[in-house]
Amino acid sequence: MVRLNKYLADCGVGSRRECDSLIEAGQVKVNGKVASLGQTVADTDRITVRDKRIGPKQKLYYIMLNKPKGCVTTVKDDLGRKTVMDFISNIKARLYPVGRLDYDTEGLLLFTNDGDLSNRLTHPRNEINKTYVCRISGILLESERVTLEKGVVIDGVKTAHAKVKILEQDQHHTRCEVTIHEGRNHQVKKMFETVGKEVEFLRRVAIGDLRLGGLKRGEYRFLNDFEVDYLKNM
Repeated sequence: MVRLNKYLADCGVGSRRECDSLIEAGQVKVNGKVASLGQTVADTDRITVRDKRIGPKQKLYYIMLNKPKGCVTTVKDDLGRKTVMDFISNIKARLYPVGRLDYDTEGLLLFTNDGDLSNRLTHPRNEINKTYVCRISGILLESERVTLEKGVVIDGVKTAHAKVKILEQDQHHTRCEVTIHEGRNHQVKKMFETVGKEVEFLRRVAIGDLRLGGLKRGEYRFLNDFEVDYLKNM
């Protein structure tokens, strides 16, 4: 048994003080009867607030996966291909990937059953930065790097300003770090195509300041409270 105001607060109705006010106003019922302050309830009781059924708040999960190449970012694939869900196990909740990574792109992919956070991270108006490390064919000239940063036209639409940093290069390849806040289909690859370069390898290493770190390919971990708070407030 638990005090009614705590039960309501745990269900996300409001603070305990706010829940007490609802109880005092006669807006809370237990098994069809108007509740009273200090009342205790069990999980089997039918509890309503303003005649709307209230149940225990769903446990929320926040997970980071280092997605490997060769799998699709979807819950289920009609073609029978391996999906990112094949790497998440032993969690009794309906999880969904936040955004997507292409079949042959690897790196940081988040999963949650927190719909509000998922919408926040994926909605274009919030302009959440995503950082990638890529290896491209040939040498990236400084003029080409600047062109990419200023924005290029792909699929008839100019990309937003980006940040492109050359990490290292030789006669045959250039390794770059690219930060964008858009999420258009194959965007990084198409950006480099406009300057005549082919992306041979692509990995997402960060969302905002949340970084992939040393997580191995195909492994996942739960985010800590600090990381979850950061994502909710970024």
